[in-house]
Amino acid sequence: MGSDLEVSDLASLASERRDQRIEARAVRLVLTGGYQQTRNVHSALASASNYKRPEAQRSPHSELEIIKTTKQTLQAGQVFWYEQITHDGMSPFITGGEKWKIFRNIVAEYGADDSGKVDAAPALQKAVNDGSRNTNMFGTTGQPAVVYIPKGVYVLDSPLQLFIGNTLIYAKDPHADSTLNFYIALKNLQLDSTSIGKDSNFTLLDWSVSQGTQLTNILFNMPTSSTGHTGIAMPAGGSGTHMSDLTFKGGAVGINVSNQQYEIASTTFTGCTTGILVTSCFSCVFVGLDFQNSAVGIDMSSNNAHSVTLLDSTASNMGTIIKTQASSTGDHSLVIENLSAQAGCSSVVSADSTKLLTESVTGTWDGNTYTSKGPQTGSHQNGTMYASPRSSLLTSNGRYPHVPAPIYQDNSLTQFLNVKNVPSLPVHGDGKHDDTANLNAIIAKYAQSKILFFPHGTYLISSTLHFPPGSRIVGEAWSTVSASGPYFKNVNQPQPLVRVGFPAEKGLAQFTDMLFTVSDILPGCILLEVNMAGLHPGDVGFWNTHIRIGGAADSAVRTKCASPEASSCRAAFLLVHLTASSSTYIENMWAWTADHDLDDSGRNAKQSISTGRGMLIEATAGTWLHGTAVEHNTLYQYNFHTARNVFVGLQQSETPYWQGSSSLLAPAPWIPSLAYGDPDFSNCGGADERCRMAWYNHIRDSSEVSIYGSAFWTFFDGGDGSCQQQGFCQKNACWVEGSEDFKWYNLNTHGVRDLVVGEGDQRNVSAFFNPGSWGAVVAAYLS
Repeated sequence: MGSDLEVSDLASLASERRDQRIEARAVRLVLTGGYQQTRNVHSALASASNYKRPEAQRSPHSELEIIKTTKQTLQAGQVFWYEQITHDGMSPFITGGEKWKIFRNIVAEYGADDSGKVDAAPALQKAVNDGSRNTNMFGTTGQPAVVYIPKGVYVLDSPLQLFIGNTLIYAKDPHADSTLNFYIALKNLQLDSTSIGKDSNFTLLDWSVSQGTQLTNILFNMPTSSTGHTGIAMPAGGSGTHMSDLTFKGGAVGINVSNQQYEIASTTFTGCTTGILVTSCFSCVFVGLDFQNSAVGIDMSSNNAHSVTLLDSTASNMGTIIKTQASSTGDHSLVIENLSAQAGCSSVVSADSTKLLTESVTGTWDGNTYTSKGPQTGSHQNGTMYASPRSSLLTSNGRYPHVPAPIYQDNSLTQFLNVKNVPSLPVHGDGKHDDTANLNAIIAKYAQSKILFFPHGTYLISSTLHFPPGSRIVGEAWSTVSASGPYFKNVNQPQPLVRVGFPAEKGLAQFTDMLFTVSDILPGCILLEVNMAGLHPGDVGFWNTHIRIGGAADSAVRTKCASPEASSCRAAFLLVHLTASSSTYIENMWAWTADHDLDDSGRNAKQSISTGRGMLIEATAGTWLHGTAVEHNTLYQYNFHTARNVFVGLQQSETPYWQGSSSLLAPAPWIPSLAYGDPDFSNCGGADERCRMAWYNHIRDSSEVSIYGSAFWTFFDGGDGSCQQQGFCQKNACWVEGSEDFKWYNLNTHGVRDLVVGEGDQRNVSAFFNPGSWGAVVAAYLS
């Protein structure tokens, strides 16, 4: 490709990406044979061993982060663009933050040996710790770092400890509980334990983390016939959302899942004794998995394996693909859709050693099911097959697409533009200067010819930042775009902070590793508005891009909303608006209205913030949501309003902690807007405080919506958690009205009396008839 691309060239590139085998150069970690221990090890490195991702049995999409190519691997002497580009990011809200080191090359700056001959652990740990990051003195958001590992082989003679706020090599930060381990990423590596005894108790990666984290494009290479090696474990739990494009070879267990919820996508298990061991999970969604030559694919026989959804997957030469246990309640809820059991599979589903299913699943196989005219109690089943037609707008080769994040490995440095290095258009990213005019000028001038790199920092924006077709945006450790000023204060005329295209426009617009927020209380701010559509899934897309309201040093909301009263803290109007003309692919997005302060040196101070709305989906031309979490918003978390053709693969939410028994009963402190399809809570009595709480899903006049795995957790009633012991904290979780061709699988709730209520032919679903999971679970709700 040349240095300048026209829009037509971008469309061609997107199409070409879908038709090519995807290959990657990975960093490879080799553990020395003499190093043995029985506790988990944060093993993390190794490179340039021509790691080629195998072609999965799914639509030709793979997500490969940081180092990826769609045509060829890096050639001898070729250097990845990110290693060469000017790194002039900063941490704006700490003392001396203008000199804070974001980019950390472990070879060039810290002297790590890349030949595989000398222990690289000390140099790597030094890069991770540099700036006293190991003390956590700067909170979660104040110590960003990208630990960059060039091509090579790196030997570690000792464990590696990682900390919150890095990008590339991490695991649980010991300074924080697993449910407070946010903004962590590990990608593009090979982890190799084959020189450790195959029967030793050994774990390659402890991944006890939560939302806003990323784990992708990693090969876990373990000894064959092992009885002791595990690829990924989560011994301290967590509250995660998404991991993808992983390969496991050998070992006793590929992934030991012990987490509140997770979506795992596009992952291969070869020669593992057990591919996935579900030790504990309330809602696990597995998409595009491939199991080969293993005893068990998924073992969900644990008492704490509550619901599992398996989509678009294949298996060959397996003893049992899914091992479970029989249950008379909703627990151990298993949904299988589009599973190809190929040669050599003894059993597809076995419960307590009894074979329940021995054939491939071409439709959907599930348990307790609600239909529009079925019984009020649902129909409890030990596996029933249903036809499951899918919208052609949502599928590729009959499967839901899982699209690779754009990494641009085959692009040269000349095709990138650092937005802080444009002559005559200075951009600061320092959280102080207004960068609106110059950023809009840079985007308008270069959107169709350059890939725009935003070094880490906070870019203050005083009016809408507009991204036209052709925009390709790459952040660094979650570069932050922050709304500021009176333009965003008028609640009667809400304005978008980030606007992607205008209605009826088509083309590419892709965002990776960014974060959108508000610098102050801005009740007229829409954080993200998407209007345009692409020609293919992922042409308009967001990967590892998050939204945060308050809870951090970069916003005055942090201090203004620290009191228990939320009425004076209408901090934002709406987090995400996917308008009727849009078609959007979102993967691994945490849209969070903060419930606590991330940067208060471990005090975890509460925040009482009232963001009006979570994610509003009005799109009809195709929407794909893989692993999203939308939390703590006042009227709803997700609103499907006149939407069509929507795929959801795992959604996770919590209500605002201050709602319930307080002076503010929803919709207060907001006034519902018909223009934005708001619920009005007219189904509730005027003083019914446990009814007047935010909806998790509000679904009205929508069709061809398919939801796989919901995790909806209510912990508080007016800030009081004792309601959990009293039976329930909230009356109603979800509203469904006037919707058809609607499929909803494995809906899980905690602290809620009624999972679904609505009008017309919709069936109300009560937790009383569906005990299990973290309170209640329904395998299928069909309309």
